[in-house]
Amino acid sequence: MHTPEHSPLGKTSAYIAEYDPSLLFPIERSGKREEIGITGDLPFHGVDIWNAYELSWLNAKGKPIVAMGEFFIPADSPRLIESKSFKLYLNSFNQTKFDSVREAADRMTADLSRAAGAEVRVTLVPLSQMGHSADIAALPGHCIDELDIETDQYQTDPGLLAAASDEVVHEVLHSHLLKSNCLVTGQPDWGSVVIDYTGPRLDQAALLKYLISFRQHNEFHEQCVERIFQDLKRECGVKQLTVYARYVRRGGLDINPYRSNDPNFKADNRRLVRQ
Repeated sequence: MHTPEHSPLGKTSAYIAEYDPSLLFPIERSGKREEIGITGDLPFHGVDIWNAYELSWLNAKGKPIVAMGEFFIPADSPRLIESKSFKLYLNSFNQTKFDSVREAADRMTADLSRAAGAEVRVTLVPLSQMGHSADIAALPGHCIDELDIETDQYQTDPGLLAAASDEVVHEVLHSHLLKSNCLVTGQPDWGSVVIDYTGPRLDQAALLKYLISFRQHNEFHEQCVERIFQDLKRECGVKQLTVYARYVRRGGLDINPYRSNDPNFKADNRRLVRQ
């Protein structure tokens, strides 16, 4: 079984520009899920949405094609894909010839689905077809970042969470103050997060302190989102919940996991101003 410490993270890696699917490094999700009390059926559905901005291959005549890519890895896949290995894998297309965009997408679909253990959806769009501009989105709901709080807790502490009252509400809150660190290298991962919930009204100051408590926490993006989901359900009695994080790009890739028990939730994959 692949474990994080054996991944390419934090190690010198050769630049391989010819197609090599063996570069992908999948990691079992089950270990970290057991740590937060998830065994058996998942309490959510969701997707890890990856956006690729440094993507290229050669057409049949050797002419470079540049494109943007979207990759949708389902949360019920048994494995996530470590980010540096994903980048190295995409680099291996740089000097590889494909007859069409569809052929390149099909190759990526097959390789990523095999690595994740479930069907991965791939969309590739050459830049010439992207149009004149891309939408920059704003997060929905109320931003809690301007609350005047005092805190000194920078390791995750679910005990910080609290309900403000027993009144049941539907509310959408967001924060741009989410920061965690890579599980292996300790390098910072910057993100914004949306909390869309129905349940007892959350104490917003307590929620902000809790999100800030990830600041020195070492975990992958997907694992942080699942931890937030579980903590809110357990500590605050939230019934319907979506946690959607939008992380800042690194190495040409941004990772945007969401976890939800709301059957009507639809993820907006338009990039934020920091992305």
